Amino acid sequence: MTTSHYIAGRWVEGQGSDCISVNDPALGQPFAEFMAASVAQVDQAVAAARSALPAWKSTGANKRAAFLRGFAEQLGQRREALITLQMRNNGKPRHEAEIDLDDAIATFTYYAELAEQLPSKNRDVPLAVPGFTARTRLEPVGVVGLIVPWNFPLVTSAWKLAPALAAGCTVVLKPSEVTPLIEQAYGQIADALGLPAGVLNIVNGKAETGAALSNHNGLDKLSFTGSNSVGSQVMRSASAQCRPVTLELGGKSAIVVFDDCDVDQAVEWIVAGITWNAGQMCSATSRLLVQDGIADALLPRLQATLENLRVGNPLTEEVDMGPLTSQAQWLKVASYFATAREEGLQCLAGGKALDRDGWFVSPTLYADVPKDSRLWSEEIFGPVLCARRFASEEQAIAEANDSRFGLVATVCSADLERAERVADALEVGHVWINSVQAVFVETSWGGTKGSGIGRELGPWGLSAYQSVKHVTRCLG
Repeated sequence: MTTSHYIAGRWVEGQGSDCISVNDPALGQPFAEFMAASVAQVDQAVAAARSALPAWKSTGANKRAAFLRGFAEQLGQRREALITLQMRNNGKPRHEAEIDLDDAIATFTYYAELAEQLPSKNRDVPLAVPGFTARTRLEPVGVVGLIVPWNFPLVTSAWKLAPALAAGCTVVLKPSEVTPLIEQAYGQIADALGLPAGVLNIVNGKAETGAALSNHNGLDKLSFTGSNSVGSQVMRSASAQCRPVTLELGGKSAIVVFDDCDVDQAVEWIVAGITWNAGQMCSATSRLLVQDGIADALLPRLQATLENLRVGNPLTEEVDMGPLTSQAQWLKVASYFATAREEGLQCLAGGKALDRDGWFVSPTLYADVPKDSRLWSEEIFGPVLCARRFASEEQAIAEANDSRFGLVATVCSADLERAERVADALEVGHVWINSVQAVFVETSWGGTKGSGIGRELGPWGLSAYQSVKHVTRCLG
């Protein structure tokens, strides 16, 4: 690969100093490489977006919606290639890769519909004081930098790109250097649709490229999804420019299981919450709070289910869980296994890397984990579940909320009134009741506390890329 950056409507070779190696995590081997974008190329991408902004924001909402529908249709036409690439570069099982693609398609379709429903630019505002008129305008915020992670490529970029384009913004997208290939489909689709040059720009690279984009004074907004450590750097960059930022960061989420649950159903929800994408989710429900009355029946069943999951190469095997996506993440998860041994944690399942090619670890369950354990409080980003027992509803709420994160939670109970009450008491941005983590484009996504700033998806995702202008006129 050589022409791996999309700037001002053209594919160009990278001129940076970093060589990006793209790996198959099931084999632990590279299958593509290219040079990163240089700082000068980031400048060119931002300049192209700035140049394209006046015409794009003046484009009618229905025409912008037509482009978004085109993105959805083109993604569907590339279905098998994109699913295969998601499996090969991320290590996702086929059923997960299929859902990722369907999610991206649904996102572009939804924001096309929302763009068509945008109110006229002017909306009259009634005033209590006579002698004045007032109106509001919703305008695109401008040129936005979008920095997306490696765990859900194609999906997270759709969550940002679709509402930004719907609002009339122009964008510079920086994919993760771990999974840079699949986002190139968006540049290919832009070409196929005749999207005006500069409306979408894609620059690939490592930390140097990300810093050049997040520090760029030509941006009007930054939207970042990733780790808290990098998110804090992005926030500092945004604060230096006094510009808005959306941050979707980490989590250490709880799943609360009350003793009136069906054990088999509860196990299904628990396993899905910790092994989907090999646990590499900011929303992974990695803290299991199980009520005393069901714990002795549930934990052995959960242990057996995790031990029987099929772990392997999704391109060659029927699997329930694939590898971790990068060697760095594999080493990080392995370090937590070592910490668990040092802390003397009770390991009911897993707790080790698998002795095979690639970056595989076993689905893992630790029981009766103390609250001062690093594994209970720190985001691991792997299929590592820590369990604690609780006696009362009040204790469950207190322990679930005892975290510096606040992204999601799951509540499992046959008493729906109690489940709704607990959901209302949890200090998070999204709660599931008796469900796997089904995410719908119409709902909001984002967290409280250290899990980020702002919301994506739904109408909130569109408003994140809109600016409100108020015009007041004296009639005298």
